[in-house]
Amino acid sequence: MFRFKNWPVYNDARKLRLEIKNKILSQISEKEKYILSPQIDRAMNSIILNIAEGSYRKSDKDFAHFLNQATASLYEVVAGLDLLLDSRYISKTTHQYFIDGLEKLAKQLSAFSRSLKGH
Repeated sequence: MFRFKNWPVYNDARKLRLEIKNKILSQISEKEKYILSPQIDRAMNSIILNIAEGSYRKSDKDFAHFLNQATASLYEVVAGLDLLLDSRYISKTTHQYFIDGLEKLAKQLSAFSRSLKGH
């Protein structure tokens, strides 16, 4: 019934969200926990939720809109990680590891969107 639960892009987004939450967001300073951390967490949630919500849409055009929203949220996560790097809350190695994961996810979302009729 919930077809999105079988899609690699959905499951990869869930895994990446947990990794970011456990390896970055739980480790940053108290100050950032209340400023940037919730924003990154909401953006990661938005990626997953938009994939799920879009999967129910009846037209490919509607679904593509939700995949676009998921991608926009992904870009927000990238910018958030850049800010954490700039503030030295995360190392360059940690930053690059998660940027690589987000890039892979962005490619999956883009390919999925292109596979829809008329896109």
